[in-house]
Amino acid sequence: MRGLLTVSTQVADTAAQTGVVFDPDSSWRLHHQVAVRPEPFGALLYHFGTRKLSFLKNRTVVEVVNALADHPDARSACRAVGIADADQGPYLHALSVLVSSKMLIPGNPQ
Repeated sequence: MRGLLTVSTQVADTAAQTGVVFDPDSSWRLHHQVAVRPEPFGALLYHFGTRKLSFLKNRTVVEVVNALADHPDARSACRAVGIADADQGPYLHALSVLVSSKMLIPGNPQ
């Protein structure tokens, strides 16, 4: 499985530029300026601050994004929506892209 996410603009922000590195063992949440619009294919994410638009290409990745704030880390959020540890790679990659595009930010430690 590949391509769970499409970012409509170039993701120019790297970890070095933003200072934020995706760690699947840390807490994450949607940025407060990001709106999620459900769609039949998954969802659209729009960041009102950066004006970036991302397409989540399936409903499972949408469930993971929506579950992040309720779990102590990204891996736990994946497990909570039924993704086995061995199958989390594409989902964790999608989350890392969302961190790079500032859609996701570090959450509060639980």
